Amino acid sequence: MRSLRAIPLPSLISVLFGVLLAVLLAPQAEARDRAVVGGHPVDAATHPWAVALASRDLFGEARSGQFCGGALVGVRTMITAAHCLSQEVLGVADGGMRDLRVISGRGDLGTRTGREVPVRTAWVNPGYDARTNAGDIAVVGLAEPMPKSSTVAMAAAQDAAYAPGTAAEVFGWGDTGGVGKYASQLRAAGVDMLEDSACARSYSSSSEAAFGGTFEKKSMVCAGIAEGGRDACQGDSGGPLVARGRLVGLVSWGAGCGEEGRPGVYTRVSAMTDLIRAHSG
Repeated sequence: MRSLRAIPLPSLISVLFGVLLAVLLAPQAEARDRAVVGGHPVDAATHPWAVALASRDLFGEARSGQFCGGALVGVRTMITAAHCLSQEVLGVADGGMRDLRVISGRGDLGTRTGREVPVRTAWVNPGYDARTNAGDIAVVGLAEPMPKSSTVAMAAAQDAAYAPGTAAEVFGWGDTGGVGKYASQLRAAGVDMLEDSACARSYSSSSEAAFGGTFEKKSMVCAGIAEGGRDACQGDSGGPLVARGRLVGLVSWGAGCGEEGRPGVYTRVSAMTDLIRAHSG
């Protein structure tokens, strides 16, 4: 089943109103985006570059209106997944720019800690392919600067952080079990960087109809553990994958959440640095 990893508007409504009202909501054809499965709570103040993308107008006050994640890579620049700003996720056309905010340093989305900054601009990669999920990147400009200390460095193309077997962590506020139970506390899960060939076997063009995507090493990278159980999930889309202190990926898509043999697929940040810099605030 296709699994992008943002919270579509109908899914968040079901979270807010609970199981008793679920029967009143429109049925969901498929899971769309993901939260951290098999992870543990972390202190957002020590990971301020792991940010929430939120809109209270669209998603309500609960969990500060969070529906996707992102990574601060500049004092006025946050990057996230292109599909996070799609009409399918936001329920509105043209990026749904109203009331979008970036939240940094707020571990518990039920509080007012940390800092909220309005979104000034949003550039969505016109080369993003919603069929294969290639090029899943968007650059968000902030209306106010964040501290330089709140940013994370982006890994270069030949960075050793991409080496297979390298320990990495994925961060988010998403579904913690693949059943629509979204976290309020920022969580992280330890995963390993994987061989491109292994990911290609899991998500080949022949399996696109089943999983809604095709692994493309030019713009994607995979991470996970062999036995499954640790992964991103719905609500984690756009969130950071960090290895050796550098940003290597953004949560993009995958089959289910934490399934054995189906690792998480991430936007390869090193392949997007020119686009990011060209559209940074």
